[in-house]
Amino acid sequence: MKLSLAIFSLALSLPLTTFAQDSLQVVSTGEYPNTFSSGSANVSKFTQSSKRFNDWAVSFGAGVPLMQSADLTSIKNGNGKNLIGYSAYVSVDKAITHAFGLNLQYDRGETRQGYFNTKDAAPANAAANGQQGARTQYDAISILGDINFSNLMRRVDNKSPYRWALHGYAGFGTIAYRAYLKDETGQRLMTEIKPFKTLDFFGQAGAGLKYKINNRLDLEGRVMYVVTTDDQFDGGGAPYSAINMREDQVSDNFFNATLGLSVKLGKHDSHLMWHDPLQEIYYKLDVLAEKNQDVEVCKKGDADNDGVCDDWDRQLDTPAGARVDGSGVALDVDMDGVIDLYDKCVTVAGPVENNGCPTTTTNSGTVTESETKLDGIEFDLNSDRILPSNTPILNNAVNYINSSNGSYTVIGTTDTTGSEKYNQTLSEKRASSVKNYLIKNGVEATKLDALGRGKKDLKYPECDPASKCPEWKNRANRRVYFEAK
Repeated sequence: MKLSLAIFSLALSLPLTTFAQDSLQVVSTGEYPNTFSSGSANVSKFTQSSKRFNDWAVSFGAGVPLMQSADLTSIKNGNGKNLIGYSAYVSVDKAITHAFGLNLQYDRGETRQGYFNTKDAAPANAAANGQQGARTQYDAISILGDINFSNLMRRVDNKSPYRWALHGYAGFGTIAYRAYLKDETGQRLMTEIKPFKTLDFFGQAGAGLKYKINNRLDLEGRVMYVVTTDDQFDGGGAPYSAINMREDQVSDNFFNATLGLSVKLGKHDSHLMWHDPLQEIYYKLDVLAEKNQDVEVCKKGDADNDGVCDDWDRQLDTPAGARVDGSGVALDVDMDGVIDLYDKCVTVAGPVENNGCPTTTTNSGTVTESETKLDGIEFDLNSDRILPSNTPILNNAVNYINSSNGSYTVIGTTDTTGSEKYNQTLSEKRASSVKNYLIKNGVEATKLDALGRGKKDLKYPECDPASKCPEWKNRANRRVYFEAK
């Protein structure tokens, strides 16, 4: 629980800190929950050049406004009808954090209200019967706060695809309008508030449900409630006219239901409001790990170079490349007496003489290996760099390949982001990078081949396109693994 809260707190601070574009990522295998990293790091401040997500968008849409609280209404007026107007909006949207943003919005529309449709001729004796019809043309500019409730409530360990989001909006601005009244004498202008000449303030609040079509487009249905703060907005005329004295309210308010699109601007693959917090957690862990390698904080030094100062290291001769816990002891996940660095079956207990793998006894009484495994490694997006956190796996692969009589194909893959040609080249680079590392560390070149399979060999085939899956699945698709010949 404490770990979940800590991760969530880190996710909330996404735009406040950032990490280098080419920083390394930690492999999320789930096998090392208590690994330790000593030292400290100064994470660079957030800048426009270092961010890895888009935070600007342009939205537009159209809908229907319905006058609800006024002397002349659109909803169930005197004839039991709903008088339908029209509305449209366009806004420039800026995401401040993954859960909050600001929108500068322009609205234009026309409400229709009263006891008859204002496009039709007024019925005879309409005025005598108290039957009035009106229409109001309005223009409004407002600043809206945008809260992404789905991001606030979403757990970062939720591995379901993230395609729906509930947003809440609230803000204020200035509104200008022309209100017309229509009766048996015809249509006449009752009230006019001109833009910027008379500042007439209004407020609006509501909610919207967004659907992520792709990395560039969102579809949104939105319902807003507009408080005009003006009793003449419905076309009733002067404040003490016969119409405006029908009801006691001093504000004519209406609902505005719209359907619109948001176009996300920028060069990056994801927008901050949809950005998976796990991506940032991976990057921050990598930056901290990378910085720690260069920071000297140990008074007595670190003899075995395992990241734990000798002052409190309980194992001063940790083998190179072994992952350790907070006390500097090499990890042994399955607790079989073989540390993970040398364990050929990391998650399954087995005897020391069988390299930590389970054994079975044949009819002849000989002991055979029941499970051996060469773990694959994962890569950063658009990168073929081998990460420091992958070296224990690769060192294990060196030991295993050298002790076996077989030969292996090093296979590189990618996720589905980008073109097929680009991904094919990238997968070949990843496979060659791993092959060269193994050869450099003692594996015979004749035992290895390198092969790139681009985005055709997905660990999670459902992640095509990549936008359908969370980051942890796309990360798993960006991998290199070994296949026996």
